[in-house]
Amino acid sequence: MAFFSFLFGTQVQNTNIKILETQEFKKQITGNSVQLIDVRTAIEFKSGHIKTAKNIDFFSSKFNSQLEKLNKEKPIYVYCRSGNRSNKAANQLAKMGFTEIYDLKGGFLNWKE
Repeated sequence: MAFFSFLFGTQVQNTNIKILETQEFKKQITGNSVQLIDVRTAIEFKSGHIKTAKNIDFFSSKFNSQLEKLNKEKPIYVYCRSGNRSNKAANQLAKMGFTEIYDLKGGFLNWKE
């Protein structure tokens, strides 16, 4: 599998990361005290975000140090604009030892309150 990933440049999804459709993502975060992270820029965040989300800019030089402050034992939910940055962030979280990571499929573009 690793050989094919190398050969064809495809990324193998980490098993700690679950990509959730919008409805399932909403269901899991609603009414629960969760770690909800928006990895868009501050400007994007200010233009609209999911209620209770914490903004940790993926492009910030402090990105990794801010992630380190989060609880690795609790589930973490992550999203961005379209799903690209949150996928990269989710993989970074997995490398850092987070074991239960949920990524919003299609990002904030698919979110409808």
